[in-house]
Amino acid sequence: MTEQKKILMVIAQENFRDEEFLKPKKVFEDSGAKVTVASNTTKKAKGVLGKKVSPDISISDVNIDDYDAISITGGGGAKQYLWDNKELQEIVRKANEQGKIIGAICIAPVVLANAGLLEGKMTTVFKNEETVKILKDNDAKYRDKDVMVDGNIITGRDPNAANKYGQAVIKALK
Repeated sequence: MTEQKKILMVIAQENFRDEEFLKPKKVFEDSGAKVTVASNTTKKAKGVLGKKVSPDISISDVNIDDYDAISITGGGGAKQYLWDNKELQEIVRKANEQGKIIGAICIAPVVLANAGLLEGKMTTVFKNEETVKILKDNDAKYRDKDVMVDGNIITGRDPNAANKYGQAVIKALK
């Protein structure tokens, strides 16, 4: 990449999926991107598998104008901390208006659905009754695939898709 791309990675304060954060982050950084981590607060966040991360910024302090892409990490904590986070929904809506790359993996695509971004979009999500219903209720075109790219929206299914998801985000940024 010529100019350094800036990617905002959002994780839940607790119970984010370690691999869905660490693998894409490595892909992003290996491609030369600068990663900023955001969460509900800047207190240490803890992953399902025990990874501790000190967020750089709280979601409420994010200015999406400072980033080229946003990637939202899944895991059980996403439901508790991110699905209904109005500030995060506003951030992704603004990113979408600006045509930025918006990614979400595992159950995090529900954030995009709740923000109204998945209407008519081909998307994937960690498959369970609740997540698929929310996507379909928001008129998303759900597909049971590792990674779906529809315009500027990139969704990944689960931890096994984390590398492929990260690569899709980078490819879209180029």
